[in-house]
Amino acid sequence: MTRNELLVGIDVGTTYSKAVVVSLDGQERARERVRSSWRPTPTGAEIEPALLIENAVAAARRALSAGAAGHVAAVGVTSMAETGVLLDAHGSPVVPAIVWHDTRGVEQARALASELGAHEFTARTGLRVSRMCTAVKYRWMRDNWPDSSRGVRWLNVAEWVARGLGAEERSEPSLASRTGWFDIGPRKLWEAALEWSQAPPDLLPPPAPAGAAAGLVGAALPEARGATITIAGHDHLCASIGAGATERGDIFDSCGTAESFVRALEPPLERAEILRANRGRVSIGCHVRPGRLAAMGGFESGLALQRILDLLGNVRGRDRLDEGALALAPGAGGVEIQGVAEDEIAIMGIGREVTPAHVWRAALEAVQ
Repeated sequence: MTRNELLVGIDVGTTYSKAVVVSLDGQERARERVRSSWRPTPTGAEIEPALLIENAVAAARRALSAGAAGHVAAVGVTSMAETGVLLDAHGSPVVPAIVWHDTRGVEQARALASELGAHEFTARTGLRVSRMCTAVKYRWMRDNWPDSSRGVRWLNVAEWVARGLGAEERSEPSLASRTGWFDIGPRKLWEAALEWSQAPPDLLPPPAPAGAAAGLVGAALPEARGATITIAGHDHLCASIGAGATERGDIFDSCGTAESFVRALEPPLERAEILRANRGRVSIGCHVRPGRLAAMGGFESGLALQRILDLLGNVRGRDRLDEGALALAPGAGGVEIQGVAEDEIAIMGIGREVTPAHVWRAALEAVQ
């Protein structure tokens, strides 16, 4: 390798697809982002799977055009969890991808708890029974979208985008362990959960750890053609690696559209420990770091804050907005925001002297 070789990181997030170009010694050369092309629905949002790839490629191309010249040696792809793409036998998507926080699947979640057992599901998968996990979303698709019956392969978002760049189909453990189909003890698929979902036993592709070479970039990203592709895994866990917060006792706050507190754990965990964590709304899954599990407790503060930012129309002036909010005292201006994480947000106390910075300060206080 030469000093002019570059690495590209792609993060396919809920609100934006981001890309960063760095040198081999980790020095940032450029970063760009593209707004995700979700189609709003009464329950949340969905997206045509091809757009996930298009958004990611657009962000990467912008970053590469803005960065210093060099040869791209490798491209890593990380993403949100729970959302994924269902493919037919020819490798084509059969239905849209549903966003992770969509409210569809409440009835299916109740059925899962009743038919598989809520405690059994949690003890095996590390997840709480809810509409969020992939197994429930998939069952909702089978119950409501006839075309989903043609699906034979599920790829989580990072796996799908990596495939679009030229990678082979692989299942990365940190993403697989957010599906509800993965038994985190023996680290293998749980056949009973797949059967309950009405899914074929080989719905997920062969496993590959985060960081493993999965193929070479092809025509989708010509600026990086021939670079090695890796599926980096779940975005919150990748961020904890970047911050160096993976040792015993480290707790990492990853704040994006969803905010998650992450802690690396040494396996194995007893069944009682997993159930106790979930009673505290903490899930357990595979870490992107080999041989580790991850405890994750999260909430949708980032999603709520993005709604306020969109309302303020201040995306490009974000730095000034942050500086203005930090300069204010708590409760300044008498602005109060109620229901910040609910379907309807109430902003109260908008007096004559209130500025966007007052509203942003109130929003930040509301999610604490």
